[in-house]
Amino acid sequence: MRLLNRIDFFKKLTVFVAIFAFLGCSGSLIHTRQQQDYDFSFVFMTDIHLMPERNGVQGFKKAIGTVNNLAPDFVITGGDLIMDAIEQTYERADSLYNLYAETTKEFKMPVYNTLGNHEIFGLYETSGVDPTHPEYGKKMYLKRLGKRYYSFNHKGWHFMVLDSLGETEDRKYKGVVDSTQMEWIKDDLAKVDKDVPIVISVHIPFITVAVQLREGPLAAIKENKVINNSNEVLTLFKNHNLKLVLQGHLHFLEDVYVNGIHFITGGAVSAAWWKGPNDGLEEGYVVVYVKGKEFDWEYFDYGWDAQDEDLEEVVNKVE
Repeated sequence: MRLLNRIDFFKKLTVFVAIFAFLGCSGSLIHTRQQQDYDFSFVFMTDIHLMPERNGVQGFKKAIGTVNNLAPDFVITGGDLIMDAIEQTYERADSLYNLYAETTKEFKMPVYNTLGNHEIFGLYETSGVDPTHPEYGKKMYLKRLGKRYYSFNHKGWHFMVLDSLGETEDRKYKGVVDSTQMEWIKDDLAKVDKDVPIVISVHIPFITVAVQLREGPLAAIKENKVINNSNEVLTLFKNHNLKLVLQGHLHFLEDVYVNGIHFITGGAVSAAWWKGPNDGLEEGYVVVYVKGKEFDWEYFDYGWDAQDEDLEEVVNKVE
């Protein structure tokens, strides 16, 4: 398996796309599997947007309960863990990080976190937060949840968690893997055998068809919707066995299959920010089953129903 060079990457690819969000996907797609059918399993939970409003805590706890029942080896979260830190006061952001840390204690397996745009404290000027604040930007995430990029191994597979977020001059965010990470990726891959299967977790997608399906085939993709230097990043893996890229951000479910790599955008645990299905897609998460050097996956609707209460809006809707 290899990737084309970055110049030809999007010119010569053969693409198979499985789209679920616009095909009326609802209800659990999971079926009963026997342990002997796979070597291990893990869960990818993205766009949780944990908040005390809209019964978000109760919803997340229900999701955690179903994950514990499935008993995967571990959980990877795909970013946008809280709602939110990007344009809130320190008090609000601090309380949400504490709430997330406390709630995730209910998992009965390890949890590996991925940084999302909603975790970047005070980035938007509307937050009123000065960039000199000691926890400004990604510093709050680093202090509360750990590294913004790292890797780990599990039963013959290599997992890489990346930071896909860059800051613009006008204090907004865009999708990018920075130069420091690029060098780290090269060093990390140098320690991985060429045939070892690799999984990447990232918040902003490398590749997606969501924008075209939602806005039309000629719609331009904004810099905050995809990783702007995705070609350069993916080229680093051209001599390695990259099997799966897990993505979030878009609250959309898709499997874009390119040159032997699955780019799975994993829906959203919160669906439409705990207000019900998003474009028909129910609250849920992805379950991955690994057998040897291959895998299968399914989307699990964990059975949450949004509440009908007229709740006060205390969090602005930001993407």
